[in-house]
Amino acid sequence: MSKKVIAITACPVGVAHTYMAAENLERMGEEMGIDIKVETHGSIGIENPLTQKDIDEAEGLIIASDKDIDKARFAGKRIIEVPVREGIDRPQNLIQDILDGKGKVSSQGATSKSENSSDDNQNSIYRALMNGVSYMVPFVVTGGLLIAVALSLGGIPTEAGFMIPEGSFWANVNAIGGAAMGYMVPILAGYIAYAIADRPGLVPGMVGGMIAANGSFYGSEANTGFIGGIIAGFLAGYVALAIKKIPVPKALNSVMPIIIIPVFASLIVGLLFIYLIGQPVASLFTTMTEWLAGMQGANSVILATIIGAMIAVDMGGPFNKTAFLFGSGLIAEGVFNVMGAVAVAVSVPPIALGIASHLFKNKFSEADRQAGTAAVVMGFFGITEGAIPFAAKNPARIIPAIVGGSIVGSVTGMLTGVGGHVAHGGPIVALLGAIDNVLFYFLALLVGVIVTIVLIGVLVPSLEPEVAAADNEALTDDNEVENQAPVAVAETSEEPAEADEVALIDLMDEDLIIMDVEASEKQQAFNEFINLSALDYRLSDKETVLQAVLKRESEGSTGMGEGIAIPHAKSDSIIAPTVVFGRSESGIQWDSLDGQPVNVAFLILVPERHKGDMHLKILQILARKLMDPEFKASLLNAKTRDEVYNILKEVK
Repeated sequence: MSKKVIAITACPVGVAHTYMAAENLERMGEEMGIDIKVETHGSIGIENPLTQKDIDEAEGLIIASDKDIDKARFAGKRIIEVPVREGIDRPQNLIQDILDGKGKVSSQGATSKSENSSDDNQNSIYRALMNGVSYMVPFVVTGGLLIAVALSLGGIPTEAGFMIPEGSFWANVNAIGGAAMGYMVPILAGYIAYAIADRPGLVPGMVGGMIAANGSFYGSEANTGFIGGIIAGFLAGYVALAIKKIPVPKALNSVMPIIIIPVFASLIVGLLFIYLIGQPVASLFTTMTEWLAGMQGANSVILATIIGAMIAVDMGGPFNKTAFLFGSGLIAEGVFNVMGAVAVAVSVPPIALGIASHLFKNKFSEADRQAGTAAVVMGFFGITEGAIPFAAKNPARIIPAIVGGSIVGSVTGMLTGVGGHVAHGGPIVALLGAIDNVLFYFLALLVGVIVTIVLIGVLVPSLEPEVAAADNEALTDDNEVENQAPVAVAETSEEPAEADEVALIDLMDEDLIIMDVEASEKQQAFNEFINLSALDYRLSDKETVLQAVLKRESEGSTGMGEGIAIPHAKSDSIIAPTVVFGRSESGIQWDSLDGQPVNVAFLILVPERHKGDMHLKILQILARKLMDPEFKASLLNAKTRDEVYNILKEVK
């Protein structure tokens, strides 16, 4: 009976690399006479899932992934964890490493990083912090909004301020909101620790976070706030991780994660906070809070400027999240003006760009205007990411425009006393009563939006006249376009009901095969592909489709390595799902992951309105098939379009 190895492959996008790594591992396992089963974590979801029987019978587990994988179900199994690229490039080495007993066994499936993946630690601190923030935010938003609703609907003015009568219905709603808010720091700390040490870190992280949020443990009237929560989270995570690495008798493996690690890590973190960390950090946090609360004039302008710039510059990235965490952490300390500035700044980019896309018809395409409508809605709910599609197309001009507007909005909010009582932004929180000085909030938002629109008008150039004209002509409904198409294309535009039914040959014909691509670099290749006359009745607006392809490419190269590229895009200007094949003997410079030129490229074009996951299925099928050297060689050696067409018939 052959030995069995199991594997998991995943990449951040969950498309081609996931399946290329799976295909190479499976093919190499077959060549080595090893029974290997690979579970893929792609955009479609988890496929070919590993059963408990698979896990029990396996010699060990290979995780070829660029994102976190929950390893709790692999307790007691030998594991090697590497980037997904290594699953593509080094499948034989990885399988052999498992057979040779490399990797480490842990009661929680803790991994042994490959020698070639030591640089993975570079992002571990940031990932752990963002993991804590992502779990914390729903508690803060839920609590804050419940408190805001209770105050706005059940509060009455008194000499002591706006109060909710005790024993009333709204007092209970307010208490529930307060309970949710009370979990902010423990959840932040707990899930930071979880990201570092898996489940054994969760208990000490939450216990440490609870102690950090309660000054009575260390004799202080104040607590350590969100700063203490962050310290507790990282401390708990690394203490738990250190205990996990201590060699123990095999008999103790089963109780390590549920008794020994949580108990000892919680005790260590708790005692460190009580006797060493709590008091100094509480004093520091109190000083910082008082300093921020007392910021007036020029100092407050500087702070608001920094907040506005951080919120807008990466639209939901690490700078944005850091500013958000800073503002939300101060809410519990009674400092609301920082979150007020954040609440203004987060909505300026999407709302301004959405309005600008409709206002400046000569600067934006119809596809942009459709994205702009969605961006305004996202901005209303405080989601800055609505600006990303615009910034991705023209970052050098769009980012300065939105940063300028967010800074002006943030500063205006700070100077006019706008305060945020919930860790969220956008007009929605103002309408729910979670904003102090609501009129000035909307004034600050309006000023920021106007500044961004003006900057867009100055910085963003007009579209070429012929492009704008073509775009406007493309504003016909789909029926009009379909009526102009030949019968043959109307037949091919009938989309399969289920993505599982996709066969590559159903999405192309011989006229969509380029035997010798003339372009030497990828942007020229995209132009050559899109300008095929065979696409005239498959695309309603070629320029819009080209921009969609370029936008997708700007998010990360589709050059998969080994001479293969699979560019792809979705657009409302694509009438029917289509695949274009191109071959280049001399090679196309593509910024591929391995730095090598591309000889074989498949351009996948799918209508935006298409239901299901057709483009992901096509990517999956092609990625797996192109890992077969014989298949790729047959495409490179084919002499005619007819030969290529017949080869592609087997791809399904």
